[in-house]
Amino acid sequence: MDTVLFVCTHNSSRSQMAEGLLRSRYGDRYEVHSAGTNPEGVNPFAVAVMDEIGIDVSDHTSDPIEAYDDTPLDVVVTVCDDAAENCPYIPARKKNLHRGFEDPSAVKGAEEEKRAAFRRIRDELADWIDETFPTDR
Repeated sequence: MDTVLFVCTHNSSRSQMAEGLLRSRYGDRYEVHSAGTNPEGVNPFAVAVMDEIGIDVSDHTSDPIEAYDDTPLDVVVTVCDDAAENCPYIPARKKNLHRGFEDPSAVKGAEEEKRAAFRRIRDELADWIDETFPTDR
């Protein structure tokens, strides 16, 4: 079983949703974690839109990347451009990946506009995960 770490700046939205999606879909094949360069807590909109598709991330914690210093990581994935540019290099045993996704927490506007942004990024993450992570293990 490969160990995967998703990294984002605040470990509040994109990396949390990616962790929940990969664990829910392929948790029998991957041990999944997420962390941030500057963790700020899990965003309530991320929790809400994941719940809409039956994935509970309400018990996730927002961890600093240093929490995984002693964890052998097979795959490290940065999911935002800021983390790719500012994140200290975290060596992966098998591969390092980067796929930047827009920060849904940066969207301004009414609650429904914010929720729509989180749904869109959730769905983009889901599609990318299905395309990227082998399921024939």
